[in-house]
Amino acid sequence: MTMLNRSAPDAPPTLALTATEIGVLDRLVNDKPKARRKTLSHYLIKIARLGGYRASDPPHGNTVMWRGLSRLTDIALGAMVGGEFVGN
Repeated sequence: MTMLNRSAPDAPPTLALTATEIGVLDRLVNDKPKARRKTLSHYLIKIARLGGYRASDPPHGNTVMWRGLSRLTDIALGAMVGGEFVGN
């Protein structure tokens, strides 16, 4: 995902993320006030923020991305399973 971002940062997020993952990120991680376009790069920063990245930190690395993806996967799975039981 990060390699794809390096070659095409303006690519749509659907190249690397599912609709459920995009929805979860939109609900959990607030957008920056200046966020105009929701590109792959935009969503990678949201994933990094789930992993503990803060704007004052140096550029995020593999560990932060791993933590963020891990949390995103758990939350997305919970949302899908919860939707089946609740019926939403």
